[in-house]
This record gives sequence, structure tokens and C-alpha cells, in this order.
Amino acid sequence: MSYYQHHVFFCLNQRDNGDACCAAQGAQAAFDHCKQAVKAAGLAGPGGVRVNKAGCLDRCAGGPVAVVYPEAIWYTFVDNSDLDEIVESHLKNGRPVQRLMLAPDVGR
Repeated sequence: MSYYQHHVFFCLNQRDNGDACCAAQGAQAAFDHCKQAVKAAGLAGPGGVRVNKAGCLDRCAGGPVAVVYPEAIWYTFVDNSDLDEIVESHLKNGRPVQRLMLAPDVGR
């Protein structure tokens, strides 16, 4: 068994040249919300869920994005209710949220 059951990485990359980036789409607030939701659900910590900041994950066109490991499921989201659904359905109950999955061909 790995140290964490799920590891969630949020892209927080900021581009100063005007190109698409997750930071410009509220990624920091989303990270903060998800981290708190995981904690409130009692999922945080060893054997549970770790929510981490990441630099560019190179999928800017789908931003904001987060990826959940070990399943390597990529998500895009619009608001806190989307994040709450990911926490409840995927991280707590093991059911990935199909409607929020980032299409595999979305890149930079």
C-alpha cells in the first residue's frame, strides 16, 4: 500500500505572457477549497488523501486542471460544487466523476 490512497495535484501555474494558465482561472482558490473539503471529510493524511500544489501540468487548454493519482485521472472543474463532487464521489467513494474528466486530447 502506498503512503496515500490518493494524491491530488492542482496546477497553479501563472503565465505572465498572456497565454492560457490555470492560475488565471481560479486555481489557487480551487486548491484551497479542495484541501479544506478533504480535511472536513476526514480524508486528509497518511492512508488517505494528500492535496498538493503543482507547477505547469502542460494541459493549459483545459484549465483549471487537477490530476488524481494513482489512477491518473485528470479533471477540469468550474466551481466548488464540482470539487465537492470529486471529493465525495472519487476520493471518498472510489467513483471517478466522468462528467468532469478532461478529454485525453486536451493539451497546452
